[in-house]
Amino acid sequence: MLFSSLLLTATPAATGTGTDWTSNALMIGLLVVVFGFMYFFTIRPQRKRDKALKAQVAKMAVGDTVVTIGGLVGTIANIQDDNITVTTSVAHTMVTYKKSAISTILPRQQ
Repeated sequence: MLFSSLLLTATPAATGTGTDWTSNALMIGLLVVVFGFMYFFTIRPQRKRDKALKAQVAKMAVGDTVVTIGGLVGTIANIQDDNITVTTSVAHTMVTYKKSAISTILPRQQ
């Protein structure tokens, strides 16, 4: 009850000034600008990075060095359908990951 009475006294109609359509249009325009800013500076670049990574993962070959999302660095030993076997360290430890677990593909060292 108290909230509704405060709301009624705070509205422009209660003060007698009325609302102006330009203030509503300005508010909508401001929201459009904010969402546009968010799209072009956060969502769009992330989609580009995801697309580039997906293309790199599709071109992977045995012998490439990769970094997983867990931070493991190793060389690809085997590629099967959706699984990748990575060999790490001097002891040649073999670990199998999904392709989606690859975060970076490092250039080949020749």
